[in-house]
Amino acid sequence: MQPQSMSIVEPAPVFYARDLCKTYVMGEVRVHALRNVALDIYEGEFVVLLGPSGSGKSTLLNILGGLDTATSGVARWREHNLVGAGEADLTRYRREHVGFVFQFYNLIPSLTVLENVALIGEIADKPLDPRQALALVGLDRRLDHFPSQLSGGEQQRVAVARAIVKSPDVLLCDEPTGALDYETGKIVLTAIKRANEELGTTTVVITHNAAIAGMASRVLRMGDGHIVGEERNARRLSPEELRW
Repeated sequence: MQPQSMSIVEPAPVFYARDLCKTYVMGEVRVHALRNVALDIYEGEFVVLLGPSGSGKSTLLNILGGLDTATSGVARWREHNLVGAGEADLTRYRREHVGFVFQFYNLIPSLTVLENVALIGEIADKPLDPRQALALVGLDRRLDHFPSQLSGGEQQRVAVARAIVKSPDVLLCDEPTGALDYETGKIVLTAIKRANEELGTTTVVITHNAAIAGMASRVLRMGDGHIVGEERNARRLSPEELRW
């Protein structure tokens, strides 16, 4: 009797995109922000989308996050169709599954650090304790401070805590160190890395800073609306090892 061969089942991607296009129409001008993008992202990955301004990375991130919709093509997060979905469905998807970190912190100045984070936890189905989220980013001793009493890097770490307090399946970060100096940027990247590793959150960071690519499990390079290259890091660098 011949032994049966064991087949290896590849995991299904959590994000799946094919022939994804986005065209903005401004009067008689048509801007092709994305051109036939194909993309797979897997659960728990730390992916960096790397490219210059205008390469399409922010547009792609916004479509993956349900903040924008594609002109054509296919984009899905698990069972959620992200192309052609109505605003109510996209709002539900963002609320239940996605945490966002942007370049600018957008904290509510009249609320304390703890209150800024707790406010988002109130609309989540499975929130972390706000204190736990702030401890994860190293701010458990600044709970009663207001944003104006924090440095830029501390405010960005509050923004990370606010994103992860939802216990999101996906963390999408748009130039999270763009407004920060070198040392402060590394502290913020450490907070994002901890969320990825300790919560298992699938993480996508877009940046024009090539040094940050060293901490990714996979790097997707973008140019002129296309993904023009892909590489895996044999060894992921810690934020402390990054140099720029």
